[in-house]
Amino acid sequence: MNQYLFSLFLLLLITSCSIKPQPIVYGTDGCHFCRMTIVDRQHAAQIVTDKGKAYKFDATECMLNYLMDIKSKDIALFLVNDYSNPGALINATQAYYLISEGIPSPMGAYLTAFGTQEGQEEAWITHKGDKLNWEQLKFVFGDYSNSASNMEQ
Repeated sequence: MNQYLFSLFLLLLITSCSIKPQPIVYGTDGCHFCRMTIVDRQHAAQIVTDKGKAYKFDATECMLNYLMDIKSKDIALFLVNDYSNPGALINATQAYYLISEGIPSPMGAYLTAFGTQEGQEEAWITHKGDKLNWEQLKFVFGDYSNSASNMEQ
């Protein structure tokens, strides 16, 4: 009996701390940073800590602003919605970004993420703006201390 309880405890411990994104319930979930309801399936974001806790954001700029207040080394996953594939979360550190007034985002930073460079380029042809990668984006948003080398520690 004790072995059964121990096995059950281990199973619960392992599954409760799994590091994976949580589904965003659009129209219901609130942004962890600004507290607005998350409704935009093209601009939402999420971080998951190394302990499995997920924080949801209504815009990539909210996630970036929140990151200035925490240690990035405690984050296991940085996720953003792919503008070209609404609702799909992609790895934020490998996404392609465009800051363009032609594509409004929920918090007014005009920041949009793309899963492919082709998607970014197509949007840039139509809307113009500044094309950025993750490191450049963090610098623009004032996250000078949380560089990629710190994230990997």
